[in-house]
Amino acid sequence: MRIGIVCYPTFGGSGVVATELGLALAEEGHTVHFITYDRPVRLGTGKANVIYHEVRVSDYPLFDYQPYELVLTSKLVDVVKHERLDLLHVHYAIPHASAAWMAQQILAAQGIRIPFITTLHGTDITLVGRDASFEPVITFAIEHSDAVTAVSESLRKDTYAHFPMKRAIEVIPNFICPERYGMGIDPVLRKRFAPNGEKLLVHVSNFRPVKRVQDVLAVFMGVREQMPVRLLLIGDGPDRHLIEAQCRANGTCDEVFFLGKMTDPEEVVASCDLFLLTSEAESFGLAALEAMACGVPVVSTDAGGTAEVVEDGVSGLLNPIGDTAAMTANALSILKDPETLARFRKGAARSAERFDIAKVLPRYEALYQQVVDQVKANGVHQ
Repeated sequence: MRIGIVCYPTFGGSGVVATELGLALAEEGHTVHFITYDRPVRLGTGKANVIYHEVRVSDYPLFDYQPYELVLTSKLVDVVKHERLDLLHVHYAIPHASAAWMAQQILAAQGIRIPFITTLHGTDITLVGRDASFEPVITFAIEHSDAVTAVSESLRKDTYAHFPMKRAIEVIPNFICPERYGMGIDPVLRKRFAPNGEKLLVHVSNFRPVKRVQDVLAVFMGVREQMPVRLLLIGDGPDRHLIEAQCRANGTCDEVFFLGKMTDPEEVVASCDLFLLTSEAESFGLAALEAMACGVPVVSTDAGGTAEVVEDGVSGLLNPIGDTAAMTANALSILKDPETLARFRKGAARSAERFDIAKVLPRYEALYQQVVDQVKANGVHQ
């Protein structure tokens, strides 16, 4: 099958999942065309059956804001026609689903029927979607998709709660590729960040307010009062300066390491002892899942889809949003006893196996085939 994937090419979870999905599809023999404004961070080069199409927006002086959605639409029309795609799979409702619908209409006028599937990842629904000015466009784009998926049951419920629609939304969860996570603890890295045998806490995010990274620091400070510990912060974003200021104020700059954005954060995460996730909203919790795949247990909030990923008492411990005292106590309960830590490590790795791409990929392939078959049954196809 010839599949076009539209996604954001950044470090965020939706871009990572879309890229890994495309690469897995290519390994199964499908031809995958990535269509976006930059090469996805995990795409690499020279992959068999993988083609990248750049969406280039000209700096035309008439516009204060360049019309990316229209340029994307034109690129979709071009790629569908000349690469003879069977379907489009767009990740994120806006602007990707609306652009896919416009491309679909343009192509239909030329006798070409191209179906598109929309996968909802979270921010398009839980944050942007709550802005009333976007609601009509998002609702229309979702309603007119040939199929819609959400990455968690929590996100599916949120979509129905915030948008006036009744159409079916299938839950197909995010996933991990196990071969990325078997590196184990790196003694050189441990020596670098924990030279005296300190425990290593780690957090990965885009440092937006919804991630409550200040709560991560509060948990670190609470654990620090009871045992030697260091904190690794992977990522970047608008709240980073707040954490840096707090570290300077409390004199912990030598114990908190800002590692910035990383293409392969699992190489660091695998050498840590505990992953902290303090978000007030998570559609899925991919960063937590990736930590679990590394054999690193998670102390997190019970926000959104996180509770569907972290098995409380098995792969980690769940806590109310903002309850840093509970998170500190739970972190200590895992870290203080070597046997308990070892048990949670094994539980984390075992729990992550539920989301092996080998279990998730066939669900996407079945959905693709179903949608393409529906188009053929209507007698219109390329």
